[in-house]
Amino acid sequence: MAEADAEGLWPAGLAVAVPGLVARDGRTVVRAPNLDWHDTDLGALLPAELPPTVDNEANFGGLAELWLGETAPRDFLHVSAEIGIGAAVVVDGGLLRGTRGFAGELGHVPVRPDGPACACGGRGCLEKYAGEEAVLRAAGLEPGADRVGLLASRAADGDEAVRRALHEAGTALGIALTGAVNLLDPQLVVLGGALSGLAPWLLPSLEAELAGRTAGPACPVAVSRLGPEGPLLGAAHSIVRAVLDDPASVAERAGDNLAEQA
Repeated sequence: MAEADAEGLWPAGLAVAVPGLVARDGRTVVRAPNLDWHDTDLGALLPAELPPTVDNEANFGGLAELWLGETAPRDFLHVSAEIGIGAAVVVDGGLLRGTRGFAGELGHVPVRPDGPACACGGRGCLEKYAGEEAVLRAAGLEPGADRVGLLASRAADGDEAVRRALHEAGTALGIALTGAVNLLDPQLVVLGGALSGLAPWLLPSLEAELAGRTAGPACPVAVSRLGPEGPLLGAAHSIVRAVLDDPASVAERAGDNLAEQA
């Protein structure tokens, strides 16, 4: 906001993409295990004059795919990953949020019920096998600034340990996605976020699991062209669309802003 003000501009809105459970009030992060956030009211921490829109980063990524993607249908499952793994369930052109707004927590679906403990309190969750840190650990690599770039470059160079780790991650993803596909029957699964950069090494084992475990025909899998920018683009376009839906309210705010400057 300070940078915008210095250039004589003012923000039309504020959107925050969070890797965690966001309440339906659109401002409270109920739990984000990887950030150690619990019942955090982001609305109270950000500028009062610009009420934020807070949502799960996977949801913003799914909305970006819906709004900006070239081939996304109106019913699809969007899967993305950074430290954890999230999913957005898009049904008939809109997000399926669930009763409390927590739908899509694919990363905490158990793929091996007796597996290692997860920060969420469960065991054997998908992100313990297919999250960035889990894949790096399985590949024997130390986390760095560009985790996906490191994994992709090593895999492209033929590093067998990295390729094996990505193969296992794809298998775990396929197992978790099979449950979601059997339950929801989407038209498409879209790999977005960091997963899009690792798709060449994840897809073979992922698609094999889907083909072998899905009750009906295997659900097709596509790779998002938006990549890791998906959640950012979804957050930004949520504000743009709000402006287009109600330009009068923005004009009123702009007038108030000019009056204050005068």
